[in-house]
Amino acid sequence: MALLDILIYPDPRLHTEARTVESIDKRIQTLIVDMSETMYAAPGIGLAAPQVNVTERIIVIDISDSKDSLLVMINPEIIHTEGYTELEEGCLSVPGIYAQVSRGEKIRVQALDKDGKPFELTAEGLLGVCIQHEIDHLDGKVFVDYLSRMKQDRIKKKMLKTQRNS
Repeated sequence: MALLDILIYPDPRLHTEARTVESIDKRIQTLIVDMSETMYAAPGIGLAAPQVNVTERIIVIDISDSKDSLLVMINPEIIHTEGYTELEEGCLSVPGIYAQVSRGEKIRVQALDKDGKPFELTAEGLLGVCIQHEIDHLDGKVFVDYLSRMKQDRIKKKMLKTQRNS
């Protein structure tokens, strides 16, 4: 398949809200494979379709060390959150930047799998944080949006400088 280009912050397309996937056809199946290969090659543990300039509600996640436990979520929606946790997050769209972000400690999410079959999943720890992070991408948010304006400006300048120098 094909490796996709990952949009880099502060690309304004990262703040576009993704639309619901209406039907899971060959194009969506190919996109899922391409997103997975892109995530693994980056390397990362999660990738949302808007990060590869596709404004549809699809995420792929694999937090396993062996990289053989791919989780595909189409039209994911968090239906319950409890508690709070704070973990250091990074993002393939904001390379080299890490920051503490507060998220729900335990979540319940519903979605469609790669074949369009509905499922629910309870997640906490790294998986829970990763799901919330990727759903934010579907909603047009990047993890740096949770940081102070001063930190956001510093990160934006650093990313633009890196892009100019590459």
